[in-house]
Amino acid sequence: MSWTTPDELRQQLLRQWERGDWLAAYVRGESLFPLTLRLRRPTSRDLAEDFVAVRRWVQQLQAGSRDERGYGYGIKWRRVNHRVHGANDLPAGAIVPSEADGLRLIGREREAARFRALAEETLRRFPSLADWLARRPLQVLAEAGAWPRILDVLDWFRAHPRPGIYLRQLDIPGVDTKFIEARRRLFTELLDAVLPEAAIDPSATGARGFERRFGLREKPALVRFRLLDPALYVQGLSDLSVPPEQFADLHLPVRRVFITENEINGLAFPDHPGSLVIFGLGYGLERLAGVPWLERAEVWYWGDIDTHGFAMLHRLRTRLPHARSLLMDRETLEMHREMWGREPANKRFTGRLSLLTEAEQALFQDLREDTLQDCLRLEQERIGFGHLERALRQI
Repeated sequence: MSWTTPDELRQQLLRQWERGDWLAAYVRGESLFPLTLRLRRPTSRDLAEDFVAVRRWVQQLQAGSRDERGYGYGIKWRRVNHRVHGANDLPAGAIVPSEADGLRLIGREREAARFRALAEETLRRFPSLADWLARRPLQVLAEAGAWPRILDVLDWFRAHPRPGIYLRQLDIPGVDTKFIEARRRLFTELLDAVLPEAAIDPSATGARGFERRFGLREKPALVRFRLLDPALYVQGLSDLSVPPEQFADLHLPVRRVFITENEINGLAFPDHPGSLVIFGLGYGLERLAGVPWLERAEVWYWGDIDTHGFAMLHRLRTRLPHARSLLMDRETLEMHREMWGREPANKRFTGRLSLLTEAEQALFQDLREDTLQDCLRLEQERIGFGHLERALRQI
């Protein structure tokens, strides 16, 4: 039997609830009711072929209706005349007359009442959140226990736009750092709607950009480096991590700077006169911008031989045009053929790089066009240590 059952009528209502349609309508001052439900019903042929099954379906539908239970859906009837079975009243439609009927049928009366209370308090304090509430009503319910504190956080930021302090320093009763950190995405949406444009930095996006977007102090980005010449050690220290501005003020007779991405490569990098190695920056190469003494030193970049390795080299040269590549050449690649791996196909760099040398550009094109091997990559840590030592002796 493919005719609609009482439970299927309930499921139609439940799906609308789970989409947030009912609560969104409340926020917008609209009403979904009376609401007509879809009803698959018997045809005249069904009536002729299996009158008993049709009668059983009618009884089942009627037993679950508002007339029998006192709430839920009502039935629209239509009289059907049949040459064998005579005149019969059959269901032609199902209608839920009111929201109260629908909520009781799906068992969501308490949730609806709770949402209304939260929405009213939210709109009283933050009228600008009306659109957001209509788009995210179920998220309000999911955070119902925490919602008063969430509103307190919005109040605090509205009173202290771009405060210039660490998240840890916010003094809001019942709210700790983790409360906000666990809800960065939610707070981003809410603060975007509550705060004036001048209090928001739109260039800072995503969870990592939360502090900068709303004027909080960020955890300082560090530059980690090792001094490769004992004569350069700072009070006996060779491995240091410092903020970029302190790195820029480094007053040491450094003549040569190596940059490598892999942490172990940086830790194992051989000693070299008048030199240091920077490692672990990844895409944070912008931390090296505006360091005056780097512009006077020799700079060597050692990255993976793959499309992203050359993209990083290009990126470095936008800040330090005189930077040279180390062990990112065709000879090194051919000497380590047994160490070739694969660069993830969905993460390859496919753009243009204008700041490569002729030899680097030729190798980059071969990598991008899969001339040597599909998605070829030679990771820097797969290059023999003796090969690195020989390259440094030549320098």
